[in-house]
Amino acid sequence: MTDTITEGPAPSDARTDLGACYRLDSTETAPDGTMWETFTPSAHTASPWGPGVQHGGPVAGLLARAMEHCQPREDTRISRVVVEILGPVPLSQMKVRAWIERPGRRIELLAAELQAAHPDGTVRTVARARGWRLATADSSSVVHHADARLPFPASRIAEDQSSFPLPAAWRVGFVNAVDWQVVSPAGERNTRSAAWLRLAHPLVEGETTSGLAETVALADIANGLGARLDPREWTFMNTELTVHLFEPPQGPWIGLECESSIGSDGVGMGTAVLHSESGPMGRAAQNLLVEKRADTA
Repeated sequence: MTDTITEGPAPSDARTDLGACYRLDSTETAPDGTMWETFTPSAHTASPWGPGVQHGGPVAGLLARAMEHCQPREDTRISRVVVEILGPVPLSQMKVRAWIERPGRRIELLAAELQAAHPDGTVRTVARARGWRLATADSSSVVHHADARLPFPASRIAEDQSSFPLPAAWRVGFVNAVDWQVVSPAGERNTRSAAWLRLAHPLVEGETTSGLAETVALADIANGLGARLDPREWTFMNTELTVHLFEPPQGPWIGLECESSIGSDGVGMGTAVLHSESGPMGRAAQNLLVEKRADTA
């Protein structure tokens, strides 16, 4: 199912005019019964790491959405999502599919993959995901949260650019498609950076974005929000995203308390506590490739 993807970038006017991260173009069922969905990305998915590529956030959210839509059942929910970024995800038409890798009545392992067309005409799998879907039951009598609740700001402060937690060069594409309420700006060593975020546009045109898809998409921002390195001197791209959710994800505002650890040999780790307005709901972690910029070495 790779021969019907449009080669090269999607039309720029379609990307610019779309009031969502993605447009669902078509669905198609393969001979093996797998359903493929074809999407066109908008400018709201663009990454600050380089021209013509997508931010990992909307990609992760789209894969989470695919798994969530895969043979859903009542009294179950996805409690963990792992997204592996296999290479740059171009701003071109792409196909997504999901399937049940390990079926079960109480525990299921889901999987999803994303294929994209590159400017040279090749089509490659550029991202994969796995998700554990567990049966739910009433455990309200023994609820325990290891992390304290992150207070929600009483007033909107996102317009105060002095407190904006990311560099000006990063305020493009997906970062600009997110509403921000900054609690604690980045840059202070040994402290967590904190902000409340929500998608300013639907993930998929014409759909209400689920709490899971929005949480996974926004969790990918933790790397930048919790950065402790100067992005003018260093790059620190994440190669994956792991999200654990012990409470059902609820939006539209998602709170992130982020921090980063940088090792001695070019490897780092970004972590975040995830919150809904009701309280903490999970954690996220990212593996980081840390490199000195060539023009500053």
